[in-house]
Amino acid sequence: MPSILLIPAYRPGSELPRLIRDVAGPAFRDVIVVDDGSGPEYAHVFAACHATVLLHRSNQGKGAALKTGMNHVAAKYPGCGVVTADADGQHAADDILRVAGRLEQSLDNLVLGARQFGKDTPARSRIGNYIAQLFVHALMGRRITDTQTGLRGIPAKLLGFLASMPPDGYEFELEMLNAAKHFSVPIVEEPIRAIYEPGNPTSHFRPFRDSFRIGFVLTRFGLLSLATALLDGLVFFFGMQTGMAISSAQLAARAAAVLFNYPMARRSVFHSGQPHRKTLPRYLLLVAVSGYASYRFLSLLHDTLGWPVLISKVGAESILFLINFLVQRDLIFTRKSPHAHMDAGRTSTGPRADHQVAGKP
Repeated sequence: MPSILLIPAYRPGSELPRLIRDVAGPAFRDVIVVDDGSGPEYAHVFAACHATVLLHRSNQGKGAALKTGMNHVAAKYPGCGVVTADADGQHAADDILRVAGRLEQSLDNLVLGARQFGKDTPARSRIGNYIAQLFVHALMGRRITDTQTGLRGIPAKLLGFLASMPPDGYEFELEMLNAAKHFSVPIVEEPIRAIYEPGNPTSHFRPFRDSFRIGFVLTRFGLLSLATALLDGLVFFFGMQTGMAISSAQLAARAAAVLFNYPMARRSVFHSGQPHRKTLPRYLLLVAVSGYASYRFLSLLHDTLGWPVLISKVGAESILFLINFLVQRDLIFTRKSPHAHMDAGRTSTGPRADHQVAGKP
C-alpha cells in the first residue's frame, strides 16, 4: 500500500514546492505539509505546494507538526504508513522514494534514512548527531548511524502512540526511536545523501539548546536513578541514625525507593503500556534481587574492607546501577501489548482545534 508523505515546515524556501513536484507519483497516496506557524509572508510558498496543507496558527515545534500530520493520516488514511521528510532541501527526491519503497517492502519496520556524514557536513549537525548517537547507544543498546534524520518511514501501527507522545520539539524524533524499541518495532537504516546549502541557512536546529534537550530526554533514567539514590540514601542514613540494623535500614530505604521509582520509570522513562500485573511483579523481583546483592556488597565493603558504612552503601549501589538499567530496559519495561496505543490513531479525529486545513491548489 502506498504511504503518505508528511513534511513539517517552518518558514521554508522555494525548494519545498520543487521537492513535492519531484516526488509526485504513485509512491504516495497523498502529500501533507504542516505549516508550523510560518506567518503570512510564507503563504505563497505553501500555496505553490501541490499538497494538503495543515496550518498551525503559531509555531509549536517540529514534534507538534509531525503529530498533527500523523493524526490527520490516522483519521483519513487508516492503515497507511507515513514517510516524513524535512522542508529545508536536505533530502533528495530519489532518497525519499527509496525510503518509501523500503517501508512498503517491510511494513512493520521503522525505516531511517541514514545520512552519510562527510567533511562538508556543517559542524553543528555533526556535533548534534554525535551527542545523540552516544546517548542512544547507551540507552538502546545498539548503534544508530543517524539518530536525528528527518527522513523516516513509519509503520501505520506506530502512528497512534507517536501522536500521543508529549515532546513537541526536535527531541520527538529521538523519543520515536525509544518508542520503537519498547514496542519491539525493528529499526532498519537506508543510506541516503547528506545535502546542505552553504551555511545551512534554512535549518532551524539550534545545536546547543536542542542538543541539551535531546540529551535531557535520553538521560532521564540517569536523573531518575540519581533522585532515587538520594532518597534511598537519606532513608538509609536516618535509619542508621535511629539505631536500626544495617539490614533494617536497607529494607526501609529500598521500600521508599520503590514507591518513588516504579511509577516514574514506568511512565516517564520507558513509556511502558503493559498493565501493572505484568510489570510490577518483575520489577519487585528485580528490587528483591538487587536489594540482596546491594546488602551483600555493602557488607563486603564494610565488614571485610573496613569502609565506612555510608561509603560502602554508595559503592554497592554504584556497582548495581548499570545492571539495574539493563534489566529494566530489556526485561521489565520492553515488552508491551501495543495494540491499545497503536490502534488509537485509527479513531483519531484529526487535527486539533487550533489547526486549519487547506486543500490542494
